[in-house]
Amino acid sequence: MGLSYALRKIYARTKRKFIFLVDEWDCVMRERQESETQQKQYLDFLRNLLKDQPYVALAYMTGILPVKKYGEHSALNMFTEYSMTDQKTFEEYTGFTEDEVKALCGEFDMDFAEMSSWYDGYMFTKFQHIYNPRSVVEAMCCRRLSNYWTSTEVYDALKTYIDMDFDGLREDIVRMLGGGRVGVNTRSFRNDMRNLERKDDVLTLLVHLGYLAHDAVAKEVFIPNKEIVEEFETAMSVRGWSEVMRVVKASGKLLDDTLACSEKSVAEGLDRAHTEVSSILTYNDENSLGCAIGLAYYSARKDYKLIRELPTGRGFADVVFLPLPHTGKPALIVELKYDKTADSAIQQIKNRQYTQALENYIGEILLVGINYNKDNADKPHSCVIEKVEKTK
Repeated sequence: MGLSYALRKIYARTKRKFIFLVDEWDCVMRERQESETQQKQYLDFLRNLLKDQPYVALAYMTGILPVKKYGEHSALNMFTEYSMTDQKTFEEYTGFTEDEVKALCGEFDMDFAEMSSWYDGYMFTKFQHIYNPRSVVEAMCCRRLSNYWTSTEVYDALKTYIDMDFDGLREDIVRMLGGGRVGVNTRSFRNDMRNLERKDDVLTLLVHLGYLAHDAVAKEVFIPNKEIVEEFETAMSVRGWSEVMRVVKASGKLLDDTLACSEKSVAEGLDRAHTEVSSILTYNDENSLGCAIGLAYYSARKDYKLIRELPTGRGFADVVFLPLPHTGKPALIVELKYDKTADSAIQQIKNRQYTQALENYIGEILLVGINYNKDNADKPHSCVIEKVEKTK
């Protein structure tokens, strides 16, 4: 005798309906990825158990994956879905809001700016700053900022997905590691972890798993924070991303050379970084150059918050590095030029008064002008660095 039959009999006798609570409804989909037969049997079971049954008062299911788009087995269409790509009225409950984290930082004497660097970055339509709630709780309890990521999918799985080089996915991963964003169409995703046929499928899955943040308005994805950056670094450190890892490892020296205002060393370091990633990242415009620069300064994220395209009122500063409060290091404003001069980049920073856009920041700022000259094979990058002081 089946479960649905037994429940119908109970309802017929008692006239009392049931509430169904199913945690991790998609466990079968994740752990039996290779067995479509078992997946279909499971979906048929749920459909027969829940759909159009008189004994169902409410069915509430949680999981990573949405429950539709399974071809002939897509009959679980009676649910209202709330997901990482469409939270609807539950935006503020998907994670901690900015106000909640500020209150917790005050209660537990934790630095809010550093907390933001580690765990902020997820953004929804109304709430633009959503924090990973579990990581925030762990950081508060331990009084220490660290990587508390405990996704169902471990880094080996992340590596599997980012190694699927559909439609230039590899280049897009590098762009995001450099602080950039990439466009995505989430509508084609079939809501499983096996039938991935294009780049958008992989990117959408990574959004559902929490590895990428999703801007529904701009239809773009990006790596949200330092905690997730570390997950990507771990996944890439195994094999297959050697050129990227060499740039990452060299990024500490590049930052030191920048802070020392060693223009020649910075230009040489950028030349080496360009050589390493040239097989992945296409140098065809200033945006691509910006992503490469962001990757070359990868290690700066330990002490800085990286902001791409910072609005200044007179345009957008290409890359800004805002120091975290504990570091005592200067801010960096990096302006990029393509087939022009590094001096013209510095002049643009001054003419458009980009330094005034750094609200609430007072102290030393390094103006870094970088030019990429595609016709100079020996020294494609040039660099000029100037120190200024912001007093108000």
